[in-house]
Amino acid sequence: MTNDISKPVLVFDSGIGGLTVLRELRVLMPERDFLYVADDAGFPYGGWAEADLRARLLDLFGQLLADHDPVVSVIACNTAFTLAGADLRAAFPNHTFVGTVPAIKPAAERTRSGLISVLATPGTVKRAYTRDLIQSFASQCHVRLVGSENLARMAEDYIRGGTVDTAAVTAEIEQCFYEQDGRKTDIVVLACTHYPFMANLFRKLAPWPVDWLDPAEAIARQARRLVPALDHLRPGLHLDRAILTKGTPDFSTRRLLQGFGLTVQ
Repeated sequence: MTNDISKPVLVFDSGIGGLTVLRELRVLMPERDFLYVADDAGFPYGGWAEADLRARLLDLFGQLLADHDPVVSVIACNTAFTLAGADLRAAFPNHTFVGTVPAIKPAAERTRSGLISVLATPGTVKRAYTRDLIQSFASQCHVRLVGSENLARMAEDYIRGGTVDTAAVTAEIEQCFYEQDGRKTDIVVLACTHYPFMANLFRKLAPWPVDWLDPAEAIARQARRLVPALDHLRPGLHLDRAILTKGTPDFSTRRLLQGFGLTVQ
Protein backbone atom coordinates (compact mmCIF):
# COMPACT_ATOMS: atom_id res chain seq x y z
CA MET A 1 0.00 0.00 0.00
CA THR A 2 1.44 3.36 -1.00
CA ASN A 3 1.71 6.22 1.44
CA ASP A 4 1.13 8.79 -1.30
CA ILE A 5 -0.55 11.76 0.39
CA SER A 6 -2.52 12.50 -2.78
CA LYS A 7 -4.56 9.33 -2.31
CA PRO A 8 -7.67 9.98 -0.22
CA VAL A 9 -9.32 7.77 2.36
CA LEU A 10 -12.72 6.89 0.88
CA VAL A 11 -15.61 6.65 3.35
CA PHE A 12 -18.75 5.08 1.93
CA ASP A 13 -22.30 4.91 3.28
CA SER A 14 -25.82 4.65 1.94
CA GLY A 15 -26.49 8.15 3.29
CA ILE A 16 -25.06 10.48 5.91
CA GLY A 17 -24.67 7.93 8.71
CA GLY A 18 -21.03 7.35 7.81
CA LEU A 19 -20.23 10.88 8.98
CA THR A 20 -20.04 9.38 12.49
CA VAL A 21 -17.15 7.22 11.23
CA LEU A 22 -15.53 10.09 9.31
CA ARG A 23 -15.43 12.09 12.54
CA GLU A 24 -13.41 9.36 14.28
CA LEU A 25 -11.16 8.74 11.27
CA ARG A 26 -10.11 12.37 11.22
CA VAL A 27 -8.99 12.15 14.83
CA LEU A 28 -6.72 9.18 14.16
CA MET A 29 -5.62 10.08 10.62
CA PRO A 30 -5.11 13.86 10.68
CA GLU A 31 -2.56 13.75 7.87
CA ARG A 32 -4.98 12.27 5.35
CA ASP A 33 -7.52 13.75 2.95
CA PHE A 34 -10.97 12.18 2.85
CA LEU A 35 -13.55 11.50 0.17
CA TYR A 36 -17.04 10.87 1.55
CA VAL A 37 -19.42 9.03 -0.78
CA ALA A 38 -23.13 8.83 0.02
CA ASP A 39 -25.21 6.53 -2.16
CA ASP A 40 -28.32 8.59 -1.60
CA ALA A 41 -29.72 7.43 -4.94
CA GLY A 42 -29.89 3.94 -3.45
CA PHE A 43 -30.93 4.92 0.09
CA PRO A 44 -32.35 3.19 2.06
CA TYR A 45 -30.69 -0.16 1.42
CA GLY A 46 -33.18 -2.09 3.54
CA GLY A 47 -35.70 -2.44 0.73
CA TRP A 48 -33.28 -3.80 -1.87
CA ALA A 49 -33.18 -7.42 -3.04
CA GLU A 50 -29.80 -8.83 -2.03
CA ALA A 51 -28.64 -9.69 -5.55
CA ASP A 52 -29.55 -6.24 -6.86
CA LEU A 53 -27.83 -4.41 -4.02
CA ARG A 54 -24.71 -6.57 -4.30
CA ALA A 55 -24.50 -5.80 -8.03
CA ARG A 56 -25.00 -2.08 -7.36
CA LEU A 57 -22.20 -1.98 -4.81
CA LEU A 58 -19.78 -3.82 -7.09
CA ASP A 59 -20.57 -1.45 -9.96
CA LEU A 60 -20.27 1.62 -7.73
CA PHE A 61 -16.90 0.62 -6.33
CA GLY A 62 -15.58 -0.28 -9.74
CA GLN A 63 -16.22 3.31 -10.77
CA LEU A 64 -15.09 4.89 -7.49
CA LEU A 65 -11.77 3.05 -7.41
CA ALA A 66 -11.08 3.87 -11.05
CA ASP A 67 -11.95 7.55 -10.65
CA HIS A 68 -10.37 8.34 -7.26
CA ASP A 69 -7.72 5.69 -6.53
CA PRO A 70 -8.18 5.84 -2.73
CA VAL A 71 -5.53 4.48 -0.39
CA VAL A 72 -8.27 2.56 1.46
CA SER A 73 -12.06 2.29 1.36
CA VAL A 74 -13.96 2.36 4.64
CA ILE A 75 -17.44 0.92 4.16
CA ALA A 76 -19.28 2.69 6.98
CA CYS A 77 -22.47 0.73 6.47
CA ASN A 78 -23.37 -2.56 8.17
CA THR A 79 -25.88 -3.51 5.48
CA ALA A 80 -23.46 -2.97 2.61
CA PHE A 81 -20.50 -4.70 4.19
CA THR A 82 -22.26 -7.71 5.66
CA LEU A 83 -23.84 -8.30 2.25
CA ALA A 84 -21.03 -7.50 -0.17
CA GLY A 85 -17.77 -7.16 1.76
CA ALA A 86 -16.42 -10.54 0.66
CA ASP A 87 -17.50 -9.89 -2.93
CA LEU A 88 -15.77 -6.51 -2.99
CA ARG A 89 -12.53 -7.97 -1.67
CA ALA A 90 -12.69 -10.74 -4.25
CA ALA A 91 -13.46 -8.35 -7.10
CA PHE A 92 -10.75 -5.85 -6.14
CA PRO A 93 -8.00 -7.95 -4.53
CA ASN A 94 -5.37 -5.22 -4.73
CA HIS A 95 -7.44 -2.72 -2.77
CA THR A 96 -7.88 -2.54 0.99
CA PHE A 97 -11.41 -2.45 2.42
CA VAL A 98 -12.27 -1.74 6.05
CA GLY A 99 -15.72 -2.97 6.91
CA THR A 100 -18.42 -2.28 9.43
CA VAL A 101 -20.04 -5.18 11.25
CA PRO A 102 -22.32 -5.22 14.30
CA ALA A 103 -20.21 -4.74 17.46
CA ILE A 104 -21.34 -8.05 18.95
CA LYS A 105 -17.93 -9.18 20.18
CA PRO A 106 -17.25 -6.08 22.34
CA ALA A 107 -20.85 -6.15 23.57
CA ALA A 108 -20.41 -9.75 24.74
CA GLU A 109 -17.18 -8.78 26.49
CA ARG A 110 -18.79 -5.84 28.31
CA THR A 111 -22.23 -7.10 29.29
CA ARG A 112 -22.88 -7.88 32.93
CA SER A 113 -26.45 -9.11 32.61
CA GLY A 114 -25.79 -11.27 29.55
CA LEU A 115 -28.74 -9.63 27.77
CA ILE A 116 -27.76 -7.77 24.60
CA SER A 117 -29.83 -6.21 21.84
CA VAL A 118 -28.64 -5.43 18.33
CA LEU A 119 -30.51 -2.51 16.80
CA ALA A 120 -30.06 -2.68 13.04
CA THR A 121 -31.72 -2.45 9.66
CA PRO A 122 -33.81 -5.44 8.56
CA GLY A 123 -31.09 -6.39 6.07
CA THR A 124 -28.41 -6.61 8.74
CA VAL A 125 -30.71 -8.53 11.10
CA LYS A 126 -31.48 -11.25 8.56
CA ARG A 127 -27.90 -11.61 7.31
CA ALA A 128 -26.15 -14.90 8.10
CA TYR A 129 -23.03 -12.82 8.77
CA THR A 130 -24.73 -11.29 11.82
CA ARG A 131 -25.85 -14.65 13.17
CA ASP A 132 -22.35 -16.06 12.66
CA LEU A 133 -20.96 -13.21 14.79
CA ILE A 134 -23.39 -14.11 17.57
CA GLN A 135 -22.46 -17.78 17.37
CA SER A 136 -18.73 -16.99 17.37
CA PHE A 137 -18.55 -14.31 20.05
CA ALA A 138 -21.78 -14.21 22.07
CA SER A 139 -22.98 -17.78 22.38
CA GLN A 140 -23.07 -17.43 26.18
CA CYS A 141 -25.31 -14.34 25.95
CA HIS A 142 -28.93 -13.84 25.03
CA VAL A 143 -28.87 -11.63 21.94
CA ARG A 144 -32.06 -10.07 20.61
CA LEU A 145 -31.98 -8.81 17.01
CA VAL A 146 -34.21 -5.77 16.47
CA GLY A 147 -34.70 -4.73 12.85
CA SER A 148 -35.99 -1.21 12.25
CA GLU A 149 -37.56 -0.26 8.95
CA ASN A 150 -37.65 3.44 9.73
CA LEU A 151 -34.82 4.57 12.03
CA ALA A 152 -32.22 5.23 9.33
CA ARG A 153 -34.59 7.59 7.54
CA MET A 154 -35.56 9.22 10.85
CA ALA A 155 -31.87 9.75 11.64
CA GLU A 156 -31.32 11.37 8.25
CA ASP A 157 -34.11 13.84 9.01
CA TYR A 158 -32.94 14.36 12.59
CA ILE A 159 -29.33 15.21 11.76
CA ARG A 160 -30.50 17.66 9.10
CA GLY A 161 -32.37 19.55 11.81
CA GLY A 162 -35.81 18.13 11.18
CA THR A 163 -38.24 17.14 13.92
CA VAL A 164 -38.94 13.53 14.78
CA ASP A 165 -41.94 11.98 16.48
CA THR A 166 -40.60 10.68 19.80
CA ALA A 167 -43.45 8.17 20.03
CA ALA A 168 -42.43 6.78 16.64
CA VAL A 169 -38.79 6.53 17.75
CA THR A 170 -39.85 4.79 20.96
CA ALA A 171 -41.82 2.26 18.92
CA GLU A 172 -38.68 1.47 16.91
CA ILE A 173 -36.39 0.90 19.90
CA GLU A 174 -38.71 -0.50 22.59
CA GLN A 175 -38.08 -4.13 21.60
CA CYS A 176 -34.43 -3.66 22.58
CA PHE A 177 -35.41 -3.60 26.24
CA TYR A 178 -36.33 -6.88 27.90
CA GLU A 179 -35.98 -8.67 31.22
CA GLN A 180 -35.11 -12.24 32.02
CA ASP A 181 -34.80 -13.87 35.45
CA GLY A 182 -34.48 -10.50 37.17
CA ARG A 183 -31.86 -9.27 34.71
CA LYS A 184 -32.28 -6.51 32.13
CA THR A 185 -30.76 -5.57 28.82
CA ASP A 186 -27.60 -3.60 29.57
CA ILE A 187 -26.09 -3.10 26.09
CA VAL A 188 -27.67 -2.09 22.80
CA VAL A 189 -25.42 -2.43 19.78
CA LEU A 190 -26.02 0.37 17.29
CA ALA A 191 -25.60 -1.71 14.13
CA CYS A 192 -26.25 1.12 11.69
CA THR A 193 -23.93 4.10 11.43
CA HIS A 194 -26.93 6.42 11.24
CA TYR A 195 -28.10 5.54 14.74
CA PRO A 196 -25.35 7.22 16.85
CA PHE A 197 -26.67 10.58 15.66
CA MET A 198 -29.80 9.81 17.68
CA ALA A 199 -28.08 8.29 20.72
CA ASN A 200 -28.92 11.19 23.03
CA LEU A 201 -32.58 10.90 22.07
CA PHE A 202 -32.46 7.14 22.61
CA ARG A 203 -31.08 7.72 26.12
CA LYS A 204 -33.99 10.01 26.96
CA LEU A 205 -36.58 7.52 25.67
CA ALA A 206 -35.05 4.35 27.14
CA PRO A 207 -36.96 2.76 30.05
CA TRP A 208 -33.65 2.19 31.88
CA PRO A 209 -30.00 3.12 31.28
CA VAL A 210 -28.01 0.94 28.89
CA ASP A 211 -24.66 1.21 27.11
CA TRP A 212 -25.33 2.27 23.51
CA LEU A 213 -22.40 0.75 21.61
CA ASP A 214 -21.17 2.89 18.71
CA PRO A 215 -18.68 1.09 16.43
CA ALA A 216 -17.20 4.23 14.83
CA GLU A 217 -14.07 4.41 16.97
CA ALA A 218 -13.23 0.74 16.43
CA ILE A 219 -13.65 1.15 12.67
CA ALA A 220 -11.30 4.13 12.70
CA ARG A 221 -8.70 2.22 14.73
CA GLN A 222 -8.75 -0.63 12.20
CA ALA A 223 -8.29 1.81 9.31
CA ARG A 224 -5.39 3.46 11.12
CA ARG A 225 -3.71 0.07 11.55
CA LEU A 226 -3.96 -0.64 7.83
CA VAL A 227 -3.01 2.75 6.39
CA PRO A 228 0.61 3.90 6.67
CA ALA A 229 1.03 7.03 8.77
CA LEU A 230 2.62 9.92 6.96
CA ASP A 231 5.46 11.80 8.61
CA HIS A 232 3.80 15.17 8.13
CA LEU A 233 0.36 16.67 8.42
CA ARG A 234 -1.42 17.69 5.26
CA PRO A 235 -0.52 21.26 4.40
CA GLY A 236 -2.83 24.26 4.37
CA LEU A 237 -6.52 23.81 3.67
CA HIS A 238 -8.15 20.42 3.98
CA LEU A 239 -9.23 18.94 0.68
CA ASP A 240 -12.03 16.75 2.01
CA ARG A 241 -14.80 16.21 -0.52
CA ALA A 242 -18.23 14.65 -0.68
CA ILE A 243 -19.94 12.92 -3.59
CA LEU A 244 -23.63 12.04 -3.62
CA THR A 245 -24.82 9.52 -6.18
CA LYS A 246 -28.11 11.36 -6.63
CA GLY A 247 -26.26 14.50 -7.64
CA THR A 248 -26.71 17.97 -6.21
CA PRO A 249 -27.94 17.75 -2.59
CA ASP A 250 -30.74 19.81 -1.11
CA PHE A 251 -29.91 22.82 1.05
CA SER A 252 -30.06 21.06 4.42
CA THR A 253 -27.83 18.21 3.26
CA ARG A 254 -25.31 20.58 1.71
CA ARG A 255 -25.23 22.63 4.90
CA LEU A 256 -24.71 19.48 6.97
CA LEU A 257 -21.84 18.25 4.78
CA GLN A 258 -20.22 21.67 4.79
CA GLY A 259 -20.54 21.69 8.57
CA PHE A 260 -18.40 18.53 8.52
CA GLY A 261 -15.81 20.36 6.44
CA LEU A 262 -16.73 18.66 3.18
CA THR A 263 -16.82 20.34 -0.22
CA VAL A 264 -19.71 18.90 -2.22
CA GLN A 265 -18.74 17.97 -5.74
